[in-house]
Order: sequence, then C-alpha cells, then structure tokens
Amino acid sequence: MKKIEYYKLVRDRIPEIIEASGKTCVTKTLSSDEYLRMLDAKLDEELAEYHKDQNSEELADLLEVIRAAAVAHGWTLEELERVRAEKAAERGGFEKRILLKEVYED
Repeated sequence: MKKIEYYKLVRDRIPEIIEASGKTCVTKTLSSDEYLRMLDAKLDEELAEYHKDQNSEELADLLEVIRAAAVAHGWTLEELERVRAEKAAERGGFEKRILLKEVYED
C-alpha cells in the first residue's frame, strides 16, 4: 500500500471525497492555535499557487482562506469589510496603479 504524506489544511469535504474514491485517509481535528498556524501556511500556499497560475480559481481559493482566517480570529466578514473600507477611504485603494519610486527628505 502506497502512502502519501500531506500534513496540510484541506477543505472540509476533502476526506469524504478521498474516501468516495476508494482510498483511505488519516485526519486530525486541529486545536485553535494549530488551526491558526495552518491557516497561515495555507495562505502562503494559495498565494504561491495564484502567483503561478494567475487565474480566478486560485484567487477564489485565496479568498476562501482569508475568510476562514478572519472567522478563526473571531472577526466577522462585515468587520473585515468595514476595516478594508475605512483604509480605502483614508489611504485609497489600488485602482490608479501607482508605483512609488522614490521619496526625498531634506
């Protein structure tokens, strides 16, 4: 029997999908601290995949992990959107595509 080790956070239905394909998997329910650490790792993983493939599916995966991280920290999606909107109102968004090249000080 071939064993493949992953040790990564997966979506909730992945074990069910694996079992339905006739395979067996071993899982663990993470503690809150472990979950936050694994969400951080998953953010890195999904961001790297988005950088590589540059498609909407990878960007949606990244958004799903961001949503999960917000909830895990006890923030509502409404709170996250409020903070985003406040920052955008104060500092702007990224629509103008501005590249800051240099700042000079006296």
